[in-house]
Amino acid sequence: MTTVTLTFREALNRAMCEEMERDPSIFLMGEEVAQYDGAYKVSKGMLAKFGEKRVIDSPISEGGFAGLGVGAAMAGLRPIIEMMTWNFGIQAFDQIINHAAKMLYMSAGQFPIPIVFRGPNGSAHMLAAQHSQTVEGFLTHVPGLKVISVSTPADGYGLLKSAIRDNNPVIFLESEMMYAFKGEVPEEETLIPIGVGDIKRAGHHVTVVAWNRMLHRVLEAATILAAEGIECEVIDPRTLQPLDEPMIFESVRKTHRCVVVDEANSFASVSAHISDRVHKECFDDLDAPVVRVSSEFVPMPYAESLEDRVLPGVDRIVAGIRETLY
Repeated sequence: MTTVTLTFREALNRAMCEEMERDPSIFLMGEEVAQYDGAYKVSKGMLAKFGEKRVIDSPISEGGFAGLGVGAAMAGLRPIIEMMTWNFGIQAFDQIINHAAKMLYMSAGQFPIPIVFRGPNGSAHMLAAQHSQTVEGFLTHVPGLKVISVSTPADGYGLLKSAIRDNNPVIFLESEMMYAFKGEVPEEETLIPIGVGDIKRAGHHVTVVAWNRMLHRVLEAATILAAEGIECEVIDPRTLQPLDEPMIFESVRKTHRCVVVDEANSFASVSAHISDRVHKECFDDLDAPVVRVSSEFVPMPYAESLEDRVLPGVDRIVAGIRETLY
């Protein structure tokens, strides 16, 4: 398979363009997605290519344009709704949780909602408490939503295409800090199935589960530990709802240890769910309790030094992995 090097934003742009060329019912809407080419330039060039009826600048009203997207999906279109950041997307939770997620059930199957809500999730850099929240814990809790959290340009490309084609509402979580990250993406069209994880690094001493921005810190930690002879198996779930539990369990039964690294704080989080499931399904295979490495339970500070203290850093991840080994 031949590949091409793309930034994260270029891979997402390519996925949306290919899908919009394939299906005229797809449109993109959000703040600054058209005239400004997107706040993070993910939609660069799309207005010129598809026109103002399919690449639509919205007012600063997440609840308004999310609701418009739900109505459009009910009417047979396939909207992509960009949140400038998922911190602002909280304003649209009523539309996402009470309407998009529940409409198929409440209409007795009459109204599927083929809609993608996408944008950056988690902390950026010195943007403080109201711009640094990690929201997947809220959204994975809601029946009716699929939740994808991507870590590489190739996964962003393949999973965004699958999300757009899905007939259910899909939450697509990116990271502001990774839009310029470069990676190899298949040159030919490739779709990645929703609900299938990926082993990013094979190993046999400990299973480490991480997603989105934290995956790259885990891979850095795994490289440090490899120099000491400790081989980590790094699993990226890619989809948090539904979660590829069989892949995680198979790895844990091989390594007999598990560490989960999560950018959210530890209370009622995705890492808490994974830890619970591993303890229940792999109890007899574990040689140590599951260790979780998470953000501190505080609002995100503005100061760079304090932000670094809150987030799981490579040193804390290395320490968490050593904790389960010794």
